[in-house]
Order: sequence, then structure tokens, then C-alpha cells
Amino acid sequence: MAETKFLVTGGAGFIGSEIVKQLLDKGYLVRVADDLSKKDAKVDSRAQFVKVDLTDYQKTKPVFDGIDIVINAAAKIGGIGYFHKYPATILSENNKIYSSTFEAAVTAKTKRIVYISSSMVFESTFFFPSKEEDLFKIPPPVTSYGFSKLTGEWYCKAFWDQYKLPYSICRPFNAYGINEFPEREPGFAHVIPDLIRKILSGQYPLELLGDGEQTRCFTHVSDVASGIIAVSLHPKGENQDFNIGTDHEIKMIDLASKIWNIMELGKPFKVKFVSGFKYDIRKRIPDVQKVKKLINWQARVNFDNGLKEVINWLAQQKAAGKLDFPQKKLAN
Repeated sequence: MAETKFLVTGGAGFIGSEIVKQLLDKGYLVRVADDLSKKDAKVDSRAQFVKVDLTDYQKTKPVFDGIDIVINAAAKIGGIGYFHKYPATILSENNKIYSSTFEAAVTAKTKRIVYISSSMVFESTFFFPSKEEDLFKIPPPVTSYGFSKLTGEWYCKAFWDQYKLPYSICRPFNAYGINEFPEREPGFAHVIPDLIRKILSGQYPLELLGDGEQTRCFTHVSDVASGIIAVSLHPKGENQDFNIGTDHEIKMIDLASKIWNIMELGKPFKVKFVSGFKYDIRKRIPDVQKVKKLINWQARVNFDNGLKEVINWLAQQKAAGKLDFPQKKLAN
């Protein structure tokens, strides 16, 4: 076990850092490659760390030396607001990362590359719950981010066809958990830290983007990481794609109400619906039977417990002055 050496690109990010932690806890040798561009980047001190621009092949190539399995979590990523503001950056930078990392993996004769895709590849679907094979029955994604993540999946297949580079594709569905900070600009963060930040800052009524009827299935980051690791180590994970998540669907209005009630604010829950973004997914629910049957994996963290953990953690960050937002008292 300990002889297997992992490289986690983007290993200082939200999902990547949890993957690194779990691998190290299991006794694996881990190298982290990251440019530390995210403000909440964190590197486990037990890992070997290389600060590197992964868009540059010449700088990336030596990072892959001696690696058995690459978990490719590096990408330009953000909430729906980020997708809309930086579509060209997302396409351009992610494509450079794919080219650089996949070519480096071939040169280093890596045993497998595990690509972290996204549920956004299903943004145009009309099949629910969405199965892995549905991807070939639906239109391509309409956002640059969704299209970019789908492009990464085609890198996997193309590099297998031409170079016989073994791959696994993992598609996390709406990861949440501690160590993910909210952003100042609306929609730039993922919805759970964004809603908690609004409440902690005293926003009342609570503003919701769109009509609140959008649905998601949230997966705790520890479950996402354990699923990715399970796929990366399993023989049946090779040259396969997997949805990593839960099928517990919740509306955004119900999510907001749940968070509000957990926080026990002493005020009635009240919302104000504000204009959403041009491209917002109305419904997202994965079929998770494939990963359960082939890999014998399923998510385990109870959603209410996970939410409480995130709420408590962000409240602690606020108390420590680590949330860079103007704080207000709740309005009367």
C-alpha cells in the first residue's frame, strides 16, 4: 500500500486537500502540485509539496516523475457567478492544464490518471436521475465551465486511445464541507457557504437567486474524497466513469430554510427572490448505482450533520475575523 505514490494536482484546494488528507491517513506517499492561487489553499504538512504552474508543460513534467497514480483535481472553478464572469479564462486555463498534465502523465508512464470532472457535464440533461451513460444521449453543456469539464473527460478517452494511458473519471455532485470559504461577490461561492455567509452578515430577508425551486443533491467533501480514492484504487475503476454523490434531492428554498432553522436566529424565516443568472440548472440528481455496484462505495455523511458542521465552522471563522465581509446586526 505505502509503496503506491500519488500525485494530487490541485491538492491544496477544497476537494483536493481532503483527498490528500485521506490518502496520507491511509499511509500512502503523496505529492501535491498546486499554484496556491485560491485564498483558502492549504497543504498538508505530511505531503511533499511542489508549487507549480500546471498550465506550463515544461514546469509540470518533472512533477510527475516517480508517480503511480495521478488524481487530477486542478482546475479553474467557482460558483455560477464565476462561470458567467470568466468564461474565456475557464476554457483557456483548464485546457492548458489538461494538455500539460495528460502529456506529463504519458511521459512519466503513469499507471492511471484519475480525472475529477463535474456534475455540470449533465447541465443539459433531461434524464433524472442522471446515469453515466446518459451523457451520450444529451446535448453538450451550455456553460464554458460545463463544456470545459466535459473536454477533460474527452482528454481521458483520447489519451487512452492514442497512448493507452489508463484513466478513471469521477463526477462529484455538489460537494460541501468545512474549509470552503464564501466569496464577496454573489454567486461566486457554492450555495451552502454563500447562504451561511449572508445569514452571518445579517442579511434579512435572506436573498435567494432565482425562484428557489432549483434542486441539488449535496455530498459531503469527505464522502467525495473517499469515493474518488476508492475508484482510483479499484481495478474495476480503470477506464470507467462514475457519478460520486448522493441522490437525496433538495430545493434551494428548503435548503435555505433548513440552514436558517439550524442557526436558531430567533426570527421567522423570510426570503427575497432576486434575479438569477442566465444559465442556472433547474434540477440535478445523480444515479449512483454504478459506483455502488462496481466499487462498493456509497456516501455516508448525514446531510443535517454535515450542514451543522459547516455552519459551526463558518461561525468560528467569523468570530476569528477570517470572513472578510461587513457584519451587520439582523434587521428588525
